[in-house]
Amino acid sequence: MEFILSGLILILDQGTKLWAARALSAEPLVLIPGALELTYLENRGAVWGLMQGWRVAFLIATFLFLGIVIWFYGKKRKSMSVLTRIILALLFSGAIGNLIDRLFLGYVRDMIYVSLIRFPVFNVADSAITIAAALLVIETLFIKSKTTTFDLLESCFPKKEKKPKDG
Repeated sequence: MEFILSGLILILDQGTKLWAARALSAEPLVLIPGALELTYLENRGAVWGLMQGWRVAFLIATFLFLGIVIWFYGKKRKSMSVLTRIILALLFSGAIGNLIDRLFLGYVRDMIYVSLIRFPVFNVADSAITIAAALLVIETLFIKSKTTTFDLLESCFPKKEKKPKDG
């Protein structure tokens, strides 16, 4: 299930980015006047355009993050809830979607602009990561009967027991 979800998000992300680069480069498409529009933007930074020009650092951080997700998934998949697997699939596909842009283009293509609140322009990959973060909060705060993402992560890095001091 999570592989299909990741694949669909990647296809949607890359498809909308390709379409936006072709269709929106001249002028934005207003969907809801004063509230929502599609516009094409090349972001060479991180969220909200911060840290412009840090491409190599973003690439290294993304590869490290993806390595941790893959390792974590491989080690703990059997004890993960469906929600935890969905969270990891969203994080994975969002990271891969923006990695593809950074790796091959040198920037991330964004196109969704919520003009009502002047929110920074974002894309499908960003949305997947944001939804995963929201689900992680919900899982952590409200789902107590199952093993959560944080529980699984903590079990991968067990705390060392302190030795009693002889005195």
